[in-house]
Amino acid sequence: MLSPQRHRPQVHIQFVRFTGYFSKKGRGHRGGLRKEMSMLFLTRCFGVTGSDAERDPGEEQAIIDEITQRVLSLQAKSAAQQNRPLGRGTHPKGICVGAEFEVLDHALGNEPALAARLAKGIFAKPGVYPAIVRFGNADPKINSDFKPDVRSLSFSVDLTQGGTALSTTAGRQDFSLQNARPLPINDSKAFLAVMKVLTASNPGVGLWSLSLKDKLRALRAIMLAQIQSHQAIKAYQQLRYWSNVPFRHGPIDVVEYSATPSQTNSANPLQKSNPKALQDELIRHLKEDSNMSSFDFGVQFLDSQRMTYWGKRYDANFWIENASLVWNESEAPFHRVARLTLIPNSQLPQAASHATYFDVTGHSTSDSRPVGSINRARWRAEAASKEARWRAAGTGSQN
Repeated sequence: MLSPQRHRPQVHIQFVRFTGYFSKKGRGHRGGLRKEMSMLFLTRCFGVTGSDAERDPGEEQAIIDEITQRVLSLQAKSAAQQNRPLGRGTHPKGICVGAEFEVLDHALGNEPALAARLAKGIFAKPGVYPAIVRFGNADPKINSDFKPDVRSLSFSVDLTQGGTALSTTAGRQDFSLQNARPLPINDSKAFLAVMKVLTASNPGVGLWSLSLKDKLRALRAIMLAQIQSHQAIKAYQQLRYWSNVPFRHGPIDVVEYSATPSQTNSANPLQKSNPKALQDELIRHLKEDSNMSSFDFGVQFLDSQRMTYWGKRYDANFWIENASLVWNESEAPFHRVARLTLIPNSQLPQAASHATYFDVTGHSTSDSRPVGSINRARWRAEAASKEARWRAAGTGSQN
């Protein structure tokens, strides 16, 4: 969603200087408390909300309506600028392949209480299900794979085949992850602020037109996206991915997801002269290598009694509604629940790949519903973007 090549205003530099200043203030308990209070105040200025009292659910629907329209505008703008057919609103460059999703037996190697906690929804019983996986690049434009960017891994699990019978009416469950933490956009207000910048005729003019609060929200998101995009470029199959937004895990728990590559996942050196190096390397891997790449799929429980933000604990809604905060793995570790393994020679044809879509809200079970402001905002926008893409291709609506 956020291009790493956008202008980087001087405020970004000042933000970094401010945070560095506060991190050096004081020593001992008093210095630590001063630092915590300073950082909390500063990040709240940039859009992080500390309590439900700071959020206004009554205005969210209007915000989502405008986000949806601006996502469609950006989708059309990106296609027109590159003189190409309408693609996905974000992550338009990607490749779809086949895979197997194996739900593990949680009783092996786990305490009974943890095993029971893990065994919810699709993860309730061991089984193997067919899956479609899409690896992609985040930028709304189709660029060389060597242009700084964030990568994504999205996949759908077919619950109607394989595995064991599930007590659900859902035919599939979708997942969407990216290879950087956290999500740069904190909530629906930040989402709209960023979209106003990206859809403006000039990003600088768009930024200047925002209110002060929205300027700060957009700047924080753009700064985080810039940092994340400038990472070492590695093959899709050798990256780790995170959901960065929370989901229900049964009637009580809330989790985030991660897909961790196996240490045996192989890849040849990427050819810098090839703008499709990541896709071509994955195709080569599926055709030539005997050992297929796999990812350990884990869940991370929201534990508000242990998780801290600048040394302070907050309620569960703080972690659910602020998508741009990292859930520290030293405070809330990931637990492996499944394994995603690619299938040899399974690249989807171009038409099938174009028609493939992922909807983590529409294709979820009652035990895995997405929660939080970003999840509520993106559902409408992603659905509208999908329908626009299909109409442009003349394929019509699909289920």
